[in-house]
Amino acid sequence: MKEAFAKTLQNFKTSIPIVAGVLMLLNLLNPLVQNYYSKIFTGNYFIDPLIGAVGGTISFGVPVASYVIGGELLEEGVSLLAVTAFILSWSTVYFIMLPLEIAYLGRRFAILRNTLNFFTSVIIAILTILTLRLFA
Repeated sequence: MKEAFAKTLQNFKTSIPIVAGVLMLLNLLNPLVQNYYSKIFTGNYFIDPLIGAVGGTISFGVPVASYVIGGELLEEGVSLLAVTAFILSWSTVYFIMLPLEIAYLGRRFAILRNTLNFFTSVIIAILTILTLRLFA
């Protein structure tokens, strides 16, 4: 029991600088990027989901916050396609957390998981919009 506690404490001490660095980077980048979301979307139904997914990947947060931001983006005229890709990648792709993921899960797994989630968010956004149009 003492050995397990000591290992856990050591892992915690090791992860604190990584987590602190990630959080500082997040707090610096997130406000800068959020101000330009409505300006970078072109209205193109092929490029918008990619831009939305990149925006969601760069940003990071809890899914509930992405719904609020998604609603604001929709009010500013950003397409539902882009907002859907944004919300999906916001919730599943953690580019800013990549160093922490690599440290704990391994480089190959972390990169593969984030890459697959990025492309899946674009594909699901397109399929969602197609489905909504089919039933609308």
